[in-house]
Amino acid sequence: MALSSAQKKDLKRIGHHLKPIVIISEQGVSEGVLAELDRALNDHELIKIRVTVSDRDAKQALIAEACGQTGAELVQVIGKMAILLRRAKKPNANLSNLKRFQGL
Repeated sequence: MALSSAQKKDLKRIGHHLKPIVIISEQGVSEGVLAELDRALNDHELIKIRVTVSDRDAKQALIAEACGQTGAELVQVIGKMAILLRRAKKPNANLSNLKRFQGL
């Protein structure tokens, strides 16, 4: 499901307050990184990640691979930060960033 511009605007507003949970380095998207991304997306739904690669094309490829492997949707990329979204089937109100920051 593609996000509308209004939905992306709301998600960017929430994502601005988040700290990166997962860091992807030049080694790429390993099994450990995928496991942590999957756990973070299940718990928080909306997460910020850092991609520490200097080449723009390599950075975009790593972000696309992470989204493809986890089923997440890319909300925004600014510099080395990316905001990913994957809605949970049963969101936890205490952990979900969408529920916690709903009133911002």
